[in-house]
Amino acid sequence: MLESVPDTSTAAAKARSRKPRLDRVLADALDLAREAAEEAGEGVGEYLGVEAETERVVTHYFDCTLSGYRGWRWAVVLTRAPRARVATVSESALLPGPEALRSPAWVPWSERLQGGEVGTGEVLPTDDDDDRLMPAYQLSDDDAVEDITFELGLGRERVMNREGRAETAQRWYDGDRGPHAPIAEAAPAPARCGTCGFFLPLAGSMRLAFGACANLYSSEDARVVSADHGCGAHSQISEFVDTTPQGVEKSEVIYDDEGSELL
Repeated sequence: MLESVPDTSTAAAKARSRKPRLDRVLADALDLAREAAEEAGEGVGEYLGVEAETERVVTHYFDCTLSGYRGWRWAVVLTRAPRARVATVSESALLPGPEALRSPAWVPWSERLQGGEVGTGEVLPTDDDDDRLMPAYQLSDDDAVEDITFELGLGRERVMNREGRAETAQRWYDGDRGPHAPIAEAAPAPARCGTCGFFLPLAGSMRLAFGACANLYSSEDARVVSADHGCGAHSQISEFVDTTPQGVEKSEVIYDDEGSELL
């Protein structure tokens, strides 16, 4: 015959969630609590109430009247020994209340740092578990990297993984060197970097989408641009627009020397 076994885990959970009983001896020791708060610091204001922490342990709260501490409160913890009728001070502290003015939560510098903020003379350590990188002895999913590493038996300690390259490609494509940048939209439609003689494609999986501009006169010189980016310094720009004197729009005359006198 099976006998039902009481669920001790549920009983224990209820016991833990049950609010502790307020100790009357400690709750009545208001003068002792205020004296302890005044010894701890200044600005002890009106009494706010008492809360039971555990058996024979309570906390008395007093409003803090110090300037700059709106919503803060002095907390004094009282306790007593079993069967003792005298309260003793356990600790006292200035604590923020539910509506206290507090500084914003601290954010680690690694989470505050934005793209491009590392300047000249500054260093930025890379975490060992950076999810953009992977050990070089693992497959990098990049044929160009695999071929060189296999032939030479050498390589960098870490390389970018597929996720890291995809994130980088999207960031570049959406940025100032992508097809939607103002300079690209202002350029003639056929003047795309992928067809420019000054376009140096990147190696590996980035080759089809990105390259470096090598045109000395372009504002994009020495920068990575997308293949569908563009500017007015395309190597075949004369095929797309009329660059003859008749086809070039003249700028407004800002100085007229026809009426000047030669001295």
